[in-house]
Amino acid sequence: MKQHALTLFELNSLVGEVIDTAFDHAYWVEAELSEAREVRGHCYMELVQKDIFSATPVARASAKCWKSTWMRLKPKFEHTTGQALHAGMKVLLLVTANFHAAYGFSWIVQDIDPTYTLGDMARKRMEIIKQLKAEGVFDLQKELSIPMFAQRVAVISSENAAGYGDFCHQLLDNEYGFAFHIKLFPAVMQGDQVEASVIQALNAVYDEVDDYDVVVIIRGGGATADMSGFDTLALAENVANFPLPIITGIGHDRDESILDMVSNTRVKTPTAAAAFLVDNLAGVWSHIDGLRERIAGSVRQRMDREKTRLARLADRIPILFSLVRQRQEAKLDRALNSIVTAVKDRMAQARHHVAILENNIQPLIERKMTKEQNRLEQLRLRAGALDPQRLLKRGYSITLYNGKALHDPALLQEGDRIETRVEKGTLESIIHKA
Repeated sequence: MKQHALTLFELNSLVGEVIDTAFDHAYWVEAELSEAREVRGHCYMELVQKDIFSATPVARASAKCWKSTWMRLKPKFEHTTGQALHAGMKVLLLVTANFHAAYGFSWIVQDIDPTYTLGDMARKRMEIIKQLKAEGVFDLQKELSIPMFAQRVAVISSENAAGYGDFCHQLLDNEYGFAFHIKLFPAVMQGDQVEASVIQALNAVYDEVDDYDVVVIIRGGGATADMSGFDTLALAENVANFPLPIITGIGHDRDESILDMVSNTRVKTPTAAAAFLVDNLAGVWSHIDGLRERIAGSVRQRMDREKTRLARLADRIPILFSLVRQRQEAKLDRALNSIVTAVKDRMAQARHHVAILENNIQPLIERKMTKEQNRLEQLRLRAGALDPQRLLKRGYSITLYNGKALHDPALLQEGDRIETRVEKGTLESIIHKA
């Protein structure tokens, strides 16, 4: 008889119970992220483990970090590592198993160890670098220039170190015979005392800063752990703010300390530091020598050109004088002809203008005379219309008082004499008021 069949939900629920029972606590797991994304505040990750020889994935799994946990873990991780979760990053996760009947199996992230991703030493270095950049001093040394004649050298090194001896030998026995002035400022170059000792040496150099062109900090190679003394914030700040350019040669090519990063120039070894200074001076000497040769050559070429030019001028002076005279005479002739032509043209234009005025002035005068005659006739007619004699002929009379026309009888007094003019004569009257 067939066994009773389970629904898919029942089967998945059974698997979930088994997983909850078998994986009843959290596990730390190392993995690489093949994908990491945030959705509505949750972080979804795809984990992978690759074969160390072929990089072929040998294990895969999904992981989820719920919003309540991710909001707490995310800022801590990014603050510590300086970067967000991304594909290709290796992580150390604390996870618990979860099997959901509808969504299947996944690991639930409870915690992330950022120090695994970054490494303890790398984390410290990154924090120091970040602070130096925040202070604005990380690139200060890069703004300084190695002097052209950098011959006065302050050296910070262990007095008995082989690297210091190699440096001095390389610098003083250079193939060009350049003279260098070297002064050692002893310092401990490994162990816990490196920071305080090198800072003390820098302070000593600073007290005599005008006596030197550059500072060289050198040390031979060694174990990476021995280099930790050059990865401190205080030492980096002192170097970054130092007023003279600092050259570092404190390890092999594979070792780059924070001190190397903030210095003006970083070289691999003490002998490379010496070679750098010799090459700098050799480059200056070569440049000066090249300029000397160029100046001398330019002077010789200029003198040869001037001699040739003077000789040609001496030969050409009689010819040039004749040519100049001919050119000037021709120029004067052209100028005279131009003046004569211009005067003739101007006279012709003036005559033409006068002729036009003569032709136009007679009609203008006639029109003006006619216009004035018409105006005089109109004035005559208006004056005739206003003649008092014409009014008298029509039966009107004019009364005069003191020789002026009388308009208001109220102006007359008892006994005043008035004249009354009519067409045929004048009457005189005496005013009598009743």
